[in-house]
Amino acid sequence: MQSQSNAEKFQFLVKLALDNGASDAKIIPASKVVVEDRVVLKCKVGCNNYGKTLACPPYTPSAEEFRKIVSEYSYAMFMKFTSKAQADPEVYKKLTVAETDPTVPKEIKEKAAKFWQDWKDDKRKMLQSVVDLEKAAMNKGYSLAIAFVSGHCQLCEKCNTETRICVHPNLARWSEDAVGVNVKKTATNAGIAVSFPFAKNPESFALLLID
Repeated sequence: MQSQSNAEKFQFLVKLALDNGASDAKIIPASKVVVEDRVVLKCKVGCNNYGKTLACPPYTPSAEEFRKIVSEYSYAMFMKFTSKAQADPEVYKKLTVAETDPTVPKEIKEKAAKFWQDWKDDKRKMLQSVVDLEKAAMNKGYSLAIAFVSGHCQLCEKCNTETRICVHPNLARWSEDAVGVNVKKTATNAGIAVSFPFAKNPESFALLLID
């Protein structure tokens, strides 16, 4: 009963998340956040953004380090954001090659470019939303609240990895994938549906650790 009442005191964050654009948000025990080394392996193998932003490996804590960090928290809010970006089946098949493949028709290239721009815009809005949620939690006295988003940082055209000094420290947040969060398993633990691969509109996810 005590555990339930403790979780309910964070419901103001759920309401705020939904008001700020989340399509779903749930409070869960921090122990339900699944952190796995193999998630970081996927960052290292096959991701074009590996090492290109300070929000991605190798600049982020390891999965082992992050598991210890999560264990110091009592609760988390897991969130889903649904983008307005759209891709019909024909465009979806060409999303990853439209920019570089000369055989892709111009119309498909234009639709793919619009998809990526719309998704980028929505991911930036999501970032601002979760940072605002982090601040809202801090303003309620939860001073160690900290937010994470899915995917690489998109604030700058080129990240300042040479000096490792972020030029947007108040806004940039680590990728939850980069620190080992298994988004699909954590979403399942939170009772949030994941559509992957997406049918029409892509989904992004975010995490707020609270204590």
